[in-house]
Amino acid sequence: MFAPDGEQLLKNIELCGRVCYKSEDRITDESAAAFIRMIMKSGHESVLEHEKITARVVCDRGVTHEIVRHRIASYSQESTRYCNYSKDKFGGELTFIKPCYFADDSEGYRLWAQAMENAEKSYFALLDAGAKPEEARGVLPNAVKTELVITMNIREWRHFFRLRTSGRAHPQMRELAGMMLEGFRQRFPVIFDDIGE
Repeated sequence: MFAPDGEQLLKNIELCGRVCYKSEDRITDESAAAFIRMIMKSGHESVLEHEKITARVVCDRGVTHEIVRHRIASYSQESTRYCNYSKDKFGGELTFIKPCYFADDSEGYRLWAQAMENAEKSYFALLDAGAKPEEARGVLPNAVKTELVITMNIREWRHFFRLRTSGRAHPQMRELAGMMLEGFRQRFPVIFDDIGE
């Protein structure tokens, strides 16, 4: 994650929010957490938009299709168009993200692993036949590993976590969002404590 430390983030938000009430004179070294709890409880979450958090995640491309539906955000993603996975920097192989819903000894996992092996063979065969990476990528499945850098303001992160940790979210999305939420709670006190309660 790339962001100011949690305490500084709270102080920055408090400074912005207190302008609304012209109560800057009430800022102390310990006032930020209580002030932010108060504005969130009152639904005044627009103040949270003044700060942002950037996170880097590794997941499958299918999950990224759900993440990028969040409009108030910026994204930078590993490109299957320009990355040639036959090169040494990728170990000359594709990396796939194993679905959390298949047990290692299940028929579902066996079929999934076989499909990934076939996709990898087809991808490398296309490259060997002269296809460019942007052409060969057409055989890559959603399970191929990717890296995504995400920047959202605090209010949008709260919205993201409410949606993506719910029981209605896709299992892999819920798994990733749950891990991220736990990390955010540890690093940024107060702001994410009420999500999932």
